[in-house]
Order: sequence, then C-alpha cells, then structure tokens
Amino acid sequence: MTSEKHVIDLTEAAAFRVKEMQQHNEEEGAFLRVAVHGGGCSGLSYGMNFDKSQSDDDFVDEQHGLKILVSREDAPILMGTKIDYKQSLMGGGFTIDNPNAIASCGCGTSFRTAKIEGTPEVCE
Repeated sequence: MTSEKHVIDLTEAAAFRVKEMQQHNEEEGAFLRVAVHGGGCSGLSYGMNFDKSQSDDDFVDEQHGLKILVSREDAPILMGTKIDYKQSLMGGGFTIDNPNAIASCGCGTSFRTAKIEGTPEVCE
C-alpha cells in the first residue's frame, strides 16, 4: 500500500547513514522498516531494521533513494515522526522526534502516546 503522505520524515543525513549501513551489512536494495514495539521504560520502543519484503498491510514510501516500510498498525503512532542522524565529537546516532509521544524516557527510544501506553518495563 503506497502512502500519499509521508508517515515519517527521514532527513537526508539519516538516509545517508542508513545507506552506509546497508552497504556495510550487504543489504543494498532492502527496505528500511520503521516499527513500534511494546516495552521500554515508557511502554513503547522504536525499531528500525532492514527487510527484504513488504506486506500488503505496509505503507511504502521512498525518500532520498530509500524505500521505507511502516505497518498499517504502527502508522498512526508514527505519523509525522522525523528521523535524523546527528554526528558530534562524542559519536553519532539517530534521533527520533515523534509529535504523538506525550512522554519519553531518557534513553530516547522509549515513549508512550495519549492513546497507547504499551507495556512499560523496569529501567535498569
């Protein structure tokens, strides 16, 4: 299923880093799947991985030469999310800005929304 509107907004810097990772892992041409899983300190966690195939229930998007998949179930939670990649002297990493998150954990990967609390876990 192709989306008319982007579910997520992937910056050029993030796309460049994902392409580097695809090449390093010999995953050129694979989809980037962006997902939400239960767990984490706040109840939900983000996930990104490479996927060789898409499902009929996936929204498919292409940004900066990358094909992106988001499941129909995760799309409302991720709608409007911006994924960026920042590099500094201390290292680099992906940043996720989700306008639907009403609470998040200091780790930056765990969150909850007004409608979905998920399954919070104890932080260690």
